[in-house]
This record gives sequence, C-alpha cells and structure tokens, in this order.
Amino acid sequence: MTNIKAPRVSKAARTARGPGAARAPGCYHEDRHASIAEAAYFRAELRGFAPGHELEDWLAAEEEVDQRLMGEGRAY
Repeated sequence: MTNIKAPRVSKAARTARGPGAARAPGCYHEDRHASIAEAAYFRAELRGFAPGHELEDWLAAEEEVDQRLMGEGRAY
C-alpha cells in the first residue's frame, strides 16, 4: 500500500483562494477554464452565434475572467 501525501499549501495561499481553499489542486484552473467558456458563450450569444468570431470571443472572455480574478487577488 502506497502512502500518498497531499501537497503542502501555505496558509497565505489557502486564505488567498477564499472559499475554494479546500478544493483539490488544479481545480482553480478548471474553474478558470469553465468561467472563460461561459463568458465566451455569452459573448457569442449576444452576436446571435454568427460564425467566425470564436477565437475573438474566447480571447476577450479570457481577458475578462483574468481581470476579475486579479481583482479578487487570485491571479493565476
């Protein structure tokens, strides 16, 4: 039987993550990705889902989400 240890996370890092502090490592990036996908979807919806702007929507959504996270002190 192998003894697997959870990665050590400083108190400052746990505090900075707020309510998600108990989440498994990597969840932050999954949450970020999901937030970007959702924001990109809403941008496309506002355009009536006209094709040809998918990358533009994604990059704008990525910037929006990253700015929001930086404002919360959760820069990736």
